[in-house]
Amino acid sequence: MSIELVHIGFGNILAMSRAIAIASPNSAPTKRIIHDGRNNGKVIDMTSGRRTKAVIFTDSGHIVLAALAPETIASRFQSNKPGILSKQEQSDIADEP
Repeated sequence: MSIELVHIGFGNILAMSRAIAIASPNSAPTKRIIHDGRNNGKVIDMTSGRRTKAVIFTDSGHIVLAALAPETIASRFQSNKPGILSKQEQSDIADEP
């Protein structure tokens, strides 16, 4: 079984198969979900200190915060642009200590 990985900015990588939705962080319901997720330990902040531009919901209930726009992440999910790691790059990451 192969896991497809996507670069979501600043050296952070996400398994594509685990993401179920990508949203903008600006709406009140999304802000409320992020707040509740922080209280429950379900938020993974991958912004590297930058402003959150996208919120990625995973099948495990985790909430991933990213500094890239939702459109950018979605295009990386859908195409074979440089944002998606090749099999060799995935292997190199797996081999790192």
